[in-house]
Amino acid sequence: MKKRLWLLFLAGVFSGFIISQNFESINSTDVKSAQKIMNLSFGDAEIDTLLSYLEDNRKGYDSMRTFPLGNEIVPAMSFDPYPMDLLINPSKGLNQWEVDENVKLPKEKESIAFLSIMELAGLIKSRQITSVELTELYLERIKKYDPMLQAFITVTEELALKQARRADAEIASGNYKGPLHGLPYGIKDLAAVQGYPTTWGAAPYKDQVIDETATVAKRLEEAGAVLIGKMVSGSLARGDVWFGGKTKNPWDLTQGANGSSAGSASATSAGLVAFSIGTETLGSIISPSTRCGVTGLRPTFGAVSRSGFMTLSWSMDKVGPICRNATDCAIVYDYIRGQDKADRSVQDAAFDYQDAVNLKDLKVGYFFSQFDSDTTANRVHNERTLAEFRKIGIDPEKVDMPDGYPFKVFDIILRAESGAFFDELLLSGRDSLMEEHHKDSRANSLRQSRFIPAVEYLQANRHRRLLIEEMQDLIQEYDVIISPTFGGQQMLITNLTGHPALSLPNGFDDKGRPTSITLVGNYFDESKLIALAEAYQKKFSYHGNVPKEVK
Repeated sequence: MKKRLWLLFLAGVFSGFIISQNFESINSTDVKSAQKIMNLSFGDAEIDTLLSYLEDNRKGYDSMRTFPLGNEIVPAMSFDPYPMDLLINPSKGLNQWEVDENVKLPKEKESIAFLSIMELAGLIKSRQITSVELTELYLERIKKYDPMLQAFITVTEELALKQARRADAEIASGNYKGPLHGLPYGIKDLAAVQGYPTTWGAAPYKDQVIDETATVAKRLEEAGAVLIGKMVSGSLARGDVWFGGKTKNPWDLTQGANGSSAGSASATSAGLVAFSIGTETLGSIISPSTRCGVTGLRPTFGAVSRSGFMTLSWSMDKVGPICRNATDCAIVYDYIRGQDKADRSVQDAAFDYQDAVNLKDLKVGYFFSQFDSDTTANRVHNERTLAEFRKIGIDPEKVDMPDGYPFKVFDIILRAESGAFFDELLLSGRDSLMEEHHKDSRANSLRQSRFIPAVEYLQANRHRRLLIEEMQDLIQEYDVIISPTFGGQQMLITNLTGHPALSLPNGFDDKGRPTSITLVGNYFDESKLIALAEAYQKKFSYHGNVPKEVK
């Protein structure tokens, strides 16, 4: 114990921050000052009765900090957003994916990099191109374009070529595993991959190597996919700034890729990978997918294992695919979903993909107040998109988003949970090594998390329960609800409730940068989101476009 405290002390000295170990008695003046943070007002007599309790509490905190906790340890309280009467249909296993071997190899080599998963799968299965050749193509593009995009933290070239050669040998022997077999992909650097750094995008962890591989990466390897690199995460899943710089939007190199899955979205948009894996806590799949003009699926909370990923919020983190179109998202989601006996939140839920849905059978709503209140620039695209949905046979009904909740307080849920996960970082003073230290930085968020009362955290979650129930009562009346991506409180609400969402490109702004619309669905009903998105993308080609900077 003494050794651990001494090490923490030294870390604090060298970072310019020393954790409090003075053990001075807590007096009434201390309590009166602390009350201001929580907006409380106890009298002198009441404060006097508190002092011994507060002393004992502090001794307990100090004692607890001498007991190490591994990253994999989750709180005994598990988040369960599902209504009491929700029937989760059990998984029936993988869907049957029919790969078309009649796909023609493009004459222009660079065009191959922007093909969909199914098109690439057709070329691989028919052996018009090998996995090694495809991997080398993407590696060449990474070396050419990533210096300006900064989408990769680690290029796993040796591993990728090894996996590609294995895929080619398996396919040649008749052991074809499905549409992901032989396809190179990237995974956000919040995911551990054995033998490679897992930096979480932050300087304090830039040399960190975690001796495990995330469940999602294991499942993709089992499907025959080729891991070509680890993609930039904004520092500890904050924005697009990391210790190596700022990840760029391929459509506008003066812009960041926006959101902590910045590298995944940027690389997919730029044709540096066939698809990628991102994570979302409060917009980090949807936001960069919008900015970079790709399709992002944020699955239901509890649909995909987070085992092996950094935790930002145990009750809000989700893992999902970022791809060129909705069908690609469906394929990747099918292979990564399901229980793994490591992440207690994951449910054994079905995913019944249907490639031909009668749109008249879908009941669709739209958050009309969010359409009305969006910015003038976005409103043009939003209204046109509604009209386009009507053209394909959808007649969306007006739906009002839940209101009347303390939305200003809900952010403390994420901040309190991230503060707990990064407890050692703060107590050691290594937060001073972080990339940013302004008011909205992750470092500052972790510091202020120490001043969130446990009572208020629990109260916020009680209000969250009411929000979940109202949102479920609303959305279960529909198959899909259409929303402006950044309209009102939609992104905050659906991340708090754990409902799935899908962002799909719906146009370009006056500077030629992509815009998007978002579809929101019922728990574990990703198939309906994908069905409507596929119908839209078959008719309107705002997706799959190639940024001029990377042609």
